[in-house]
Amino acid sequence: MKKIITLFCLHFFLFAHAQEYSSSNIHSHNDYAAPLPFYAAYADEAGVIEADVFLINNELLVSHTLQEVKPQNSLKSMYLEPLSAKLKFLGGKAYPSGKPLILMIDVKSDAEATLKLIEQQLKNFPEIISNKNIRIIISGNRPAPNKWKDFAPFISFDGRLNENYSQDQLDRVEMISEDLKEITPWNGKGVLTHTDIEKVQNVIKKVHDQNKKIRFWATQDNINTWMTLMNLKVDFIGTDNVGALTDFIKKLKANFYQNTEFYQAYVPKKATAFAKNKKPKNIILLIGDGMGLTQIYSGYTANKGQLNLFNIPTQGFSITYASDSYITDSAAGATAMATGNKTNNRFISVDEKGKPLELITQQLAKKNFKTAIISAGNITDATPAAFYAHQPERSFSEPIAADFLNSSADILIGGGSKEFTSRKDGKNIAEELIKKGYSFSDKFASLDTLKNSRFVVLDNDAVVSKKDGRGNFLGKSLAKAISTFSKTKNPFFIMAEGAQIDYGGHQTNVEYVVREMLDFDQLAGQAMEFVDNNPDTLLIITADHETGGLSLIDGNIEKGYVHGSFSTNDHTSVPVPVFAYGPGAEKFSGVYQNTSIYSKIMELLSTK
Repeated sequence: MKKIITLFCLHFFLFAHAQEYSSSNIHSHNDYAAPLPFYAAYADEAGVIEADVFLINNELLVSHTLQEVKPQNSLKSMYLEPLSAKLKFLGGKAYPSGKPLILMIDVKSDAEATLKLIEQQLKNFPEIISNKNIRIIISGNRPAPNKWKDFAPFISFDGRLNENYSQDQLDRVEMISEDLKEITPWNGKGVLTHTDIEKVQNVIKKVHDQNKKIRFWATQDNINTWMTLMNLKVDFIGTDNVGALTDFIKKLKANFYQNTEFYQAYVPKKATAFAKNKKPKNIILLIGDGMGLTQIYSGYTANKGQLNLFNIPTQGFSITYASDSYITDSAAGATAMATGNKTNNRFISVDEKGKPLELITQQLAKKNFKTAIISAGNITDATPAAFYAHQPERSFSEPIAADFLNSSADILIGGGSKEFTSRKDGKNIAEELIKKGYSFSDKFASLDTLKNSRFVVLDNDAVVSKKDGRGNFLGKSLAKAISTFSKTKNPFFIMAEGAQIDYGGHQTNVEYVVREMLDFDQLAGQAMEFVDNNPDTLLIITADHETGGLSLIDGNIEKGYVHGSFSTNDHTSVPVPVFAYGPGAEKFSGVYQNTSIYSKIMELLSTK
């Protein structure tokens, strides 16, 4: 049990430890072998820059092996002179940020003779050896510890675990290094065994108890290894790819989320009570913009293994490519669901030639359906716009807003009020809507006071992100639309979009994604409960595409934390899940084109 707890803690405290890491914890291993020695690691402000040195013909030459030595690659020209120039340019600072720098010189030839020449050359650079922000550490072949006193005090040493030091000698030790392969055969994949974790932790404790920093060599150079070493609180992480490790450390905060607010997932009451081939009266379509399977699972993890979506018994997959692209955007993706037709990216419910396509909201209005369009983003953005507008370009926000004047939709809720009231063309769409019998408000707080059965509520302040304070916008909007429509005998169609799962993916921010995902999932639970109480309603939940290429590289379901990584800040082509609950749900199992969501809905409603 103790070992299990140790392993658990190793993972759980990643975020707390990771926040202590910066580029100062990066050890540029074999820096001289990089495409741009010194300068690349220096540009990323690496904490340790390492150069292997041979003494040949009274010159210090930088190379990994004797056979690779080139006479032009001297320690002086590759490291000492560039470092000296940087110090002079920055007025004594090692880095512009003020961070310290360690120059590690790994001696490959005779220890004492090589170090004597290193000492002589360094004395020609007083700006280096007298700088409190610079440390020179000798590693590799080092003189015996009892001879360290014979060398200048500006030289420190890389210690070893198996060496015993007097206090004077320990004072000359800047860090202690060890070959990780001497402790564990771990290859950098998966996790360390419980036994090996204890071995490594004991080594680290021994070093830290001496108030020294530790590094390991012979470590794998990949994300899993970096994470594991950080989990273990290793002080210096070695890498041959400083840029990649720097980027990983910079993104740690954005890629990690510890949830603190949990909820009980809703369990459907009528999962097996819907008669096969029964037709629905009402349709609720929930679209999680940018929501792929990983976004969904990140929500499941963050909510400690509970998710409303995962309690829906019927699932399928939607293939999302556009007419002109392997990867769809929201415009083409939403158009496919709103019209049953593939189209070009950036097109809003028009075909490839720009001809308007009949919308599902238009067709259902002919059947006396009440319709509502809701978005937790700007209502003129591509996904909601595809359900009421026809434009050849998704950025035509004002023409999109004007198209609502010709829409058959009864309710519109979201952000984007200025496209209706403060337009560049001087028109006031809000006033024209009022003339057509709509109520209009730019305050979400007024939602509950509206008595009209046709209204538009657009409040930019109400659609900030969840992490920036958005309340239960989607839940309240859905409830208001349902309560309004329930006052009539008409069937209804409601499309509600969780717009900002997508925003989080574009920002490559895990917290943003997860909090929006959980908000959307709670909307799904609310809709599921409504279906249980109104079994003539079919609920469909899907996405227009996945955003961010999100992968989960760590997490803990018991504690509700997620560590992710993004492959892009844009959309991907992976199929997205479809969940269905209610009469006709069985038609949404399987794998099909996104256009089939439209056709399946229309098929169910046309054969009532």
